[in-house]
Amino acid sequence: MLKNAPGDRELTDLSRLRGVRVMVIDDSNTIRRSAEIFLGQAGCQVVLAEDGFDALAKIADHQPSLVFCDIMMPRLDGYQTCALIKKNARFRTTPVIMLSSKDGLFDRARGRMVGSDQYLTKPFTKDSLLQTVASFLPVSELATHS
Repeated sequence: MLKNAPGDRELTDLSRLRGVRVMVIDDSNTIRRSAEIFLGQAGCQVVLAEDGFDALAKIADHQPSLVFCDIMMPRLDGYQTCALIKKNARFRTTPVIMLSSKDGLFDRARGRMVGSDQYLTKPFTKDSLLQTVASFLPVSELATHS
């Protein structure tokens, strides 16, 4: 059960995440599994990818409403993956949230330069992950997944 801090959305608002498709790209099995559990408990459909190449192979088939992308990955890093997603006309408006254990200004700026929409520091909490999803989905989209 989520514990809300004062000023956070009510849990009933988060129940509107049911059916929202979220892609999580991370080379860490622990991070992928944690995100899958947290998002799944909120009713999201979760698509997992181990790296950028895996994500690019899956994104067209699954058409996520939102993407969480780790920065430090082998083969194709998160910055490159984000840039490729955003260069595709079909996914240009899909929010991409960068995931990183580093919380530096340079990392955030570099993420913005490749088109990321936000930055979430790892390790994330269930609350921060779900609030991020809720904050990027328009009310009309949340309503259609209910």
